[in-house]
Amino acid sequence: MNYKLLFSHRKLWTLGRRRSTSRLHEGIRVSGQALFSSCSPKVCVVGSGPGGFYTAQHLIKARPDVELDIYERLPVPFGLVRFGVAPDHPEVKNVINTFTQTAKHSRCNFYGNVNVGRDVTINELKEAYHAVVLSYGAEGNRTMGVPGEDLAGVYAAKDFVGWYNGLPNCRELNPDLSCETAVILGQGNVALDVARILLAPISMLKSTDITQPALEALAQSQVRRVLIVGRRGPLQIACTIKEIREMVNLPGTKPEMLPADFEGISEVLKDVPRPRKRLTELMLKTALETPGEKELERRKSASRSWGFRFFRSPVEVLAEPRTNKTSAIRLAVNRLEVEGFTRAVLTGEVEDVTCGLVISSIGYRSLLIDPGLPFDSRKAIIPNSMGRIQHTPGVYCSGWVKTGPTGVIATTMNNSFDTARSMMEDMDSGALDVSAVKSGSQSITALLRGRGVKPVTFADWEKIDSVETKKGEAEGKPREKLLSVEEMLMGGR
Repeated sequence: MNYKLLFSHRKLWTLGRRRSTSRLHEGIRVSGQALFSSCSPKVCVVGSGPGGFYTAQHLIKARPDVELDIYERLPVPFGLVRFGVAPDHPEVKNVINTFTQTAKHSRCNFYGNVNVGRDVTINELKEAYHAVVLSYGAEGNRTMGVPGEDLAGVYAAKDFVGWYNGLPNCRELNPDLSCETAVILGQGNVALDVARILLAPISMLKSTDITQPALEALAQSQVRRVLIVGRRGPLQIACTIKEIREMVNLPGTKPEMLPADFEGISEVLKDVPRPRKRLTELMLKTALETPGEKELERRKSASRSWGFRFFRSPVEVLAEPRTNKTSAIRLAVNRLEVEGFTRAVLTGEVEDVTCGLVISSIGYRSLLIDPGLPFDSRKAIIPNSMGRIQHTPGVYCSGWVKTGPTGVIATTMNNSFDTARSMMEDMDSGALDVSAVKSGSQSITALLRGRGVKPVTFADWEKIDSVETKKGEAEGKPREKLLSVEEMLMGGR
């Protein structure tokens, strides 16, 4: 339904003005449905990453009467767009421009530095708003569940990415990059981002928004070889062709593959969907074909290498004798079985790979922020139906807390729009009662003030943004991020 057209229609507006006050309180009706009510629906979104902003964007565009507030734990917005996207992928961050338009809309307000679950409860938000949308993402790490994963030199990819992207709680990570070989467990886009950052020339990174401490550490890094390990085969790899192409073309590096990992792949390619076929053909070409003269020369001069290792699963991280420091990783060798789906089965063989750095990129994990909410601890998501949280009327979810850590930003956009549509359907059907007067941010900000919490507005964020941009300009970078909550709060004053 095109609400803007209906509202701008002069005859309908004239008709509305002639109604009595009581009829206006009921709202203008078309085909029996109210287009607006005297009590504007008040909605709050918890989390200002892609899931939160896309949900807010769709609601504001589709409902000209909705008033929306976004609450964020950190003083700065944009979630994984700021803290998860690789520094050398600035084009992906352009979505921030769209999010900024939403945040500055007259019916939207941003409140940073508010930790929902600690500073304010979900029940308190439910009292103040007609609907609450949980979009706080996936803050936790999936563990490998193998001996030695707590050794020095073993890191979660989420933390490693947070370190070079300026996430405040990762600023002290200080990863040990003094080894020659690093092993990354997992073969998704994040795994390839980490591999690329470890091997990229410093000249390529210093013009990005990577943090200065990370840039300095990488400049001193001794890592020269990165192996990207997956438990299944080339046809099941989880990354996209763009990331593989970037690895293939990364200056100063050469591929290091095992031809045996690709046996029989060419024969089955004709039955593979086109995107997967193109991706696999690129890997086959890189692994098996003799390179041309120019590429051969490039590889000969390369001082660093990378490679996929397929059909391997971690068994144990091994320590140096009499130390707590990583010296190697033991991998089980797998074979594939197809029983409706392709799964890796242990062969009984193992192999040890010498390395001093292990980065686990096997997935992010959502956490429960309120004990009163339902939560599927196995899937690490909030159980929901199209964003409607089970057995919790008026509370919805979007983003990774809804779906798990899957897909790219466009995937999150679509599932967030679905959540917004579910909420609007509930408003129209009466399943979500928006007739009662709700206080919205008025009561929540008063409550926070009484608890000593000072929210950061979007105008405050723009001051932080200006500080970071000016610091970056001095270094020839798009920005130099403030690395602690305290610095951010100072920058916003």
